[in-house]
Amino acid sequence: MRTRLGCAALVLLLSLSSAACGAEDGPVEPAGAGVPADAAPESAKPTRSPKPPKSPEDFLDLAEKAMAAEEAWTFSVEGREGLTFQGRRSGADYRATVRRAMEPEALHSKGVSTSSKGSVKDEELYVLDGTAYLKEGGAGWKSAPASDPGMRNKAEDLVAAVEEFRAYARAAGDDVTLTAADGTVRLRVGSGRQALSAVRDRPWVKKAVREFEPTARQLRDAGIPADDARLTLSGLEEVLVLDARTYRVESHRFEFGLLLPHGGRDIVYELDVRQENRGVFDGTVELPAGVR
Repeated sequence: MRTRLGCAALVLLLSLSSAACGAEDGPVEPAGAGVPADAAPESAKPTRSPKPPKSPEDFLDLAEKAMAAEEAWTFSVEGREGLTFQGRRSGADYRATVRRAMEPEALHSKGVSTSSKGSVKDEELYVLDGTAYLKEGGAGWKSAPASDPGMRNKAEDLVAAVEEFRAYARAAGDDVTLTAADGTVRLRVGSGRQALSAVRDRPWVKKAVREFEPTARQLRDAGIPADDARLTLSGLEEVLVLDARTYRVESHRFEFGLLLPHGGRDIVYELDVRQENRGVFDGTVELPAGVR
């Protein structure tokens, strides 16, 4: 899930996650009676240590448990989205604070986007009981299913990134790499430059395509074909960082770029979103009165 940064790119450019002792009274047997001579007492039996995590899914299981151990979390979001053509760039920066309740699941995000021309727009989002409620700028609240692609692009959920990486790990191709260093565990998927159609079926690329779709729709409306066959993935990297001791999620980053040929040059699209865990949230996530 990701935040749509809302760049009005086409307007500017293309207009050119011891009970047993309670027995009945009777003879007391000496300690050890009836126990095989070679049986060791429970306290003397070696205890088996849990198997250390090795695979990406092992670490994701531990991360899920670590995050579920608290009632709610706070994390920060910083994002940058842009479209560049013929040396001219249009885009927006986004900053937000997110509160994420674990059980029942609920999310509240409040942030602001700033366009490359300096215009500022507030954005607030709630996700509860399968429904997303969005308020942008001075407009009123609107709602849609949380599964709606537009709402999914609007929501940042550091906890949901764990499930996203689980899907990556279960997909064929051993996409997820694992690195442990400096007190952290890093899970990563990524790609260098290649035709989008060559990796279109990878789940982490499908997310990038979903993020790009609103811009692609603007391009098509402007008469510029933006189908998969014409697009090149200039690069993609998604990284989930866990604390190596507690297995809590520390951060998540998703960035990618796409190239679309037009008029002998490339239209360049870029998205870079980063989330940082700011610790436990001692509060609740509830809809304000009147928002339904």
